[in-house]
Amino acid sequence: MKFPFFCLLKEFPRDHDQAFAGSRPATLLLALILLPLSYVLGAFAATVIPSVPASADGNWGLSFQQDGKPPVANATADELKQYNAWYADLSGEKVIYLTFDAGYENGNTPMILDTLKKHQVPAAFFVVGNYLETSPDLVKRMVSEGHIVANHTYHHPDMSKISDPESFAKELSSLETSYTEITGENMRKYYRPPQGKYSKANLQMAKALGYQTFFWSLAYVDWYQDKQPTKEEAFKKLLGRIHPGAIVLLHSTSSTNAAILDELLTKWEEMSYRFGTLDELVQKAAAL
Repeated sequence: MKFPFFCLLKEFPRDHDQAFAGSRPATLLLALILLPLSYVLGAFAATVIPSVPASADGNWGLSFQQDGKPPVANATADELKQYNAWYADLSGEKVIYLTFDAGYENGNTPMILDTLKKHQVPAAFFVVGNYLETSPDLVKRMVSEGHIVANHTYHHPDMSKISDPESFAKELSSLETSYTEITGENMRKYYRPPQGKYSKANLQMAKALGYQTFFWSLAYVDWYQDKQPTKEEAFKKLLGRIHPGAIVLLHSTSSTNAAILDELLTKWEEMSYRFGTLDELVQKAAAL
């Protein structure tokens, strides 16, 4: 929608001094007319043009406003709950839900698993088809050591662009089938949208398939292999922004994560946090 005020401005010559030379009184009069008119039109625009919620379609996003407190997400917990989707435990309990996205294996996961075992910390690994194909023994180890292996889709596409329910379901069911062939067990129906890209339509599709969808409330840029964060950079984000009920997303491909995980878990423990499972989170949410 275009308003006359904005159209009029577009017709002004770029050289305003030249345009109004010799007509300063007329310029002042025009300004006095247009200024109040702009306020009226602005108020009218705000009234008739509805805002589009950031959570309608697009990328998962967070705004960290205070250290030690949950961030503000671009969808509320109540909005997500309609779709059996979660991004944090907002009960206030000092619990951390540790999750890893595993798109491929580059040698860091064994060290991560060793550290988790040392601290007796449960985690969830959201894997893709490539990971199951190339690293079945590590997947079996995850399961045998009590970790959850969950669904990050088979091909890691932008799921928000998939509108066909059958194609959407195939991305999840193909991974389930491969997981069962490897482990002999059924895969939990826990799903994380690749890259955090989602829409309300595919949150509903995931729910219809019996899935719980998990976003996150704490992550940092740890996935670039040629630009890994330093220990100091990692701790600044992961210690400064940790909060009660955090679902933490780390990438298992990160050499920094593998190197700092022992000290990181120790520091979180010293901050009086305990570690919960996504099973616990789902059960807690169902009881509310």
